[in-house]
Amino acid sequence: MLTSLALIFLVGLAMASICQKIKLPRIIGMLLTGIILGPYVLDFLDSSILSISADLRQMALIIILLKAGLSLDLSDLKKVGRPAIMMSFVPAGFEILAFYLFAPYILGVTRMDAALMGAVLGAVSPAVVVPRMVRLMETRYGTEKSIPQLIMAGASCDDIFVIVLFTTFTGMAQGGSANLSDFMNIPVSIVLGIALGAAAGCMLSLFFETAYANRHCIRNSMKVMIVLGISFLFIAAENWLKEVISVSGLLAVVSMACVLRMKSTAFVSKRLSEKFGKLWIAAEVILFVLVGAAVDIHYTMEAGIAAVGMILLALVFRACGVLLCLLRTSLSFKERLFCIIAYLPKATVQAAIGSVPLSLGLPCGKIVLSVAVLSIIITAPLGALGMDISCKRLLTKETEKKM
Repeated sequence: MLTSLALIFLVGLAMASICQKIKLPRIIGMLLTGIILGPYVLDFLDSSILSISADLRQMALIIILLKAGLSLDLSDLKKVGRPAIMMSFVPAGFEILAFYLFAPYILGVTRMDAALMGAVLGAVSPAVVVPRMVRLMETRYGTEKSIPQLIMAGASCDDIFVIVLFTTFTGMAQGGSANLSDFMNIPVSIVLGIALGAAAGCMLSLFFETAYANRHCIRNSMKVMIVLGISFLFIAAENWLKEVISVSGLLAVVSMACVLRMKSTAFVSKRLSEKFGKLWIAAEVILFVLVGAAVDIHYTMEAGIAAVGMILLALVFRACGVLLCLLRTSLSFKERLFCIIAYLPKATVQAAIGSVPLSLGLPCGKIVLSVAVLSIIITAPLGALGMDISCKRLLTKETEKKM
């Protein structure tokens, strides 16, 4: 395992630096590292690290979500309002609809299989989107109209909506039926996740402030470990309670970090944000290299041109969904275009659930995995590169004076 970790860090960072030098997003180098070192090409990564790959990816995702929550100003989010709620489900819904309508003709699958495929492909990748939105908030690009906050909030809820639909469609594909309660899990999961995180954030803030008032100073490193420990418990609680009630662990993590920022002193929240920013440097490499390692290049080759066409058509539908969410807002055409680009990348959710239909023995399993893998290869670099290149051209820096 140590050799594998050494390869992940050294080769991943080297490839990321090379991509950065040639003006490509660092994520491309990390994804390529994972694909090349992974079990489907050179097979240099130990099976022990691959067996815990999903857990490691989730830990890395938690770190960037904590960083995001500690950077998110709730007053800015309130200004966004309706579009943020719509961005949580409308673009994904449009993409799923595209697969349902056209995949049977383009890929030769059944309607049920097409809906299942759409659910796998519908989620935007917070691992690609959130770090870039955090950077935009720090550099204040688009913050006057709360554009990074809008995208970050939508991307965080988008995954919940898609995963609940995926679970429902998987049950239907196995011969079950969809119940109204399955769809009711979506708002329940969101509300309970936010409430759980907010309660934990209030208690943590009170604990930190009380300790400081009583001159029992808790080191920032210790605070980071406490916050991480509670975040891991949220994700575990989501699995413990899934048979009883649906709770979003990831939303609880973001909510806790937001409340910590709001209730704690500016100094405490700033130091915590800096600490998690440093942790993200290592977590980013682990996350994207292991996402790349999950990509089976052989399935990608089998998917063919038809799958590429279907993915691009679905992205057009997704873009229409984003534009619908932004109707009657003050955003300019350029700003709306940036929102469309930011909602393109897919990676973590597709890597996590793309192989589930195949593992369940569903007839559509192979084609679903093929299209999921292909979507990662196409959209993750496309979205990342698009955001990196266009952010300064399409968004206005808040300090700039309008003429």
